[in-house]
Amino acid sequence: MLLLLTAMTWSCKTKEEPKVEEKPNILFILSDDHTSQAWGIYGGILEEYVQNNSIERLAKEGAVLNNAFCTNSICSPSRATILTGQYSNLNQVYTLREPLPVGHPNVAKTFGEAGYQTAVIGKWHLYRQPEGFGHFEVLPGQGVYVNPILKTKENWVDGSDGTQGKQYEGFSTDVITDLTIEHLKNRDAEKPFLMFTHFKATHEPFDYPERFADLYVDQEIPEPESLLDFGPETTGRTFNGQILERLADRWQAATERPEEFWTYYPGLPYPLDGLDSVQKRKKIYQKLVKDFMRSGAAIDDNIGRLLDFLEEEGLADNTVVVYTADQGYFLGEHGFFDKRLIYEESLRMPFVIRYPKEIKGGQRIDDIILNIDFPALLADYAGIEKPSYMQGRSFREILNGNAPADWRKQMYYRYWLHEPKRPAHFGVRNHRYKLAFFYGQGLGMSGASSEPTEPQWEFYDLENDPKELHNAYGDPKYADIISEMKKAIVEERQKYGDTDENFPEMQSILEEAF
Repeated sequence: MLLLLTAMTWSCKTKEEPKVEEKPNILFILSDDHTSQAWGIYGGILEEYVQNNSIERLAKEGAVLNNAFCTNSICSPSRATILTGQYSNLNQVYTLREPLPVGHPNVAKTFGEAGYQTAVIGKWHLYRQPEGFGHFEVLPGQGVYVNPILKTKENWVDGSDGTQGKQYEGFSTDVITDLTIEHLKNRDAEKPFLMFTHFKATHEPFDYPERFADLYVDQEIPEPESLLDFGPETTGRTFNGQILERLADRWQAATERPEEFWTYYPGLPYPLDGLDSVQKRKKIYQKLVKDFMRSGAAIDDNIGRLLDFLEEEGLADNTVVVYTADQGYFLGEHGFFDKRLIYEESLRMPFVIRYPKEIKGGQRIDDIILNIDFPALLADYAGIEKPSYMQGRSFREILNGNAPADWRKQMYYRYWLHEPKRPAHFGVRNHRYKLAFFYGQGLGMSGASSEPTEPQWEFYDLENDPKELHNAYGDPKYADIISEMKKAIVEERQKYGDTDENFPEMQSILEEAF
């Protein structure tokens, strides 16, 4: 009898249904221009000044990518790449004015088909109505910092038109967090969620809530080594770039003609009269970097609110949390502000990810990761086979300490929005070297200048020149390396289908260059 009961018990156990693995929720937090120099977890001169309790919390509990890069360092294209896993030449968002094509595949559609609740709240900046999201509340165009308007499916008008949207009282970073939490509280708790929370901050005009207005008031912020780079002759770079004095011109225009200028800035007027060129640049830098860090403090504050919400709701252990920025930004390096360039400050995407069930806390990852990889990673966590439309690749195994032997050793970059001060260019960066070709053609891109610039090369040894202060393209000791990297550019362009076949004006330029 005992043997019979034992056999019956064993038999019942073998017939038990296997436990279905619970799919994780995903909270993807994206800010605008919140560059790695201002995160405080990547070192640098601002490390002791930024307010980053929540970012540090994520870093301690998750993994930080040291070498995540953007494939086109400007807002709309980077966002399109994060949604599609594709370079600009495939998703057709090259500059600031193109929408994703109607019906184009994206990660929200893929997740929705897999049973996820999908939502995006905050900055969208892709002109047309979002596709694939079960819920969206997005800013019209860039949106505003104070008392923002957000648009939904019910009141949608294409572009930057927010006249039919709903206005919310408060600061945009706080409002976007409020709406995210409200949406998650009202979700269907039986289904996993894919939640995109997109902050406007820290985009120009670098505004911040009143509660951070007194930060840094009596402090002098350290300056970057290349702040007093006043022109190409200093480093051998081949273009003028977006210098800080142009930001000061915007401050003046916003002060004198506030009703006509495209935006406002906090803390105006900001007098610069009577200063020599060095004094003026230093004073411009102080305002830029302080406003930027204040705006970043509001982001960190609200990341903390989101993390606390997940804890309170019992969701933290089963939620993948990502915080990243759509690209980097110059904070006085090379005398610049803005982004767009293949230089490190602009190219680099800060990125931290937490998933308590799987990712070991306190990790630093040195492998080269691109924004085309982000949606493939999210799909992997959701148990979704990587869709064929994604050019990127999941780096889940890298986060688990098992880097594939065939992982990329170099990355390809291309910036399309040509303008003589910041020419259109493409290039390759590996773990030590960077080679860029500034081909200088607008190619009819929306918003691009039709004024060409002479094609130029730049090369940097990032081990010996990490701040990119010396263009070594003409140095004969690098001739063989440069030759190999030119071949690498050709290979990468073919790999991603970015060959300029549809641009006849590029053919003679490419033939001569390669």
